Amino acid sequence: MGKEDRRPIAARSTGWAQALSAALARSSVTPNQISVLSIFFAVIGAVGLLAAPSLLGLVACIIGVQLRLVCNLLDGMVAMEGGKQTPTGALYNEYPDRIADSLLIVALGYAAGMPWLGWLGALLAALTAYVRLSGASLGLPQDFRGPMAKQHRMFVLTLACVAAIIEQWVSHTGYALQVAAVVIAAGALLTCITRTRAIAAQLKARS
Repeated sequence: MGKEDRRPIAARSTGWAQALSAALARSSVTPNQISVLSIFFAVIGAVGLLAAPSLLGLVACIIGVQLRLVCNLLDGMVAMEGGKQTPTGALYNEYPDRIADSLLIVALGYAAGMPWLGWLGALLAALTAYVRLSGASLGLPQDFRGPMAKQHRMFVLTLACVAAIIEQWVSHTGYALQVAAVVIAAGALLTCITRTRAIAAQLKARS
């Protein structure tokens, strides 16, 4: 994957990310190992969600999601800026993401009491990546637009966990996770549509 096909992430320019990626680049750790580690953190987040409305479970989910995102940030930085690209890097860049997304979103559905919505959200999240890669297979730049790209899904999930903690203290209800499951599924569907329309427009312009 070239730099032009990378997801735009503002955190790449931060000092902590650059320092940590440089340290990892000097170590024996490979970008592919960092990518696989993101699944481990997603499992922690998913298990935490399944323990909801437990405060410990919701906090574990927040931590798991954030560490998953850190892995997603660092694997590319170590590969590109650290000069540790591998022939299979493109596969490791995509497959662990799909697994991590599915674990977290399916668990969200169960935590919200709507398992079917979790499975639907996971399917639609995977389809957003499929549409993006379909455009790339046609010779177009990868389109990372939202409104519910990966970083947006994880933001909604994190915000929902914070809201669920507050909700437990205030009213002992569980609407935050339900709303998040709906927003992620609906947003992922809309993202599939916006990306498909953008690809179609670029193909028409190219012809």
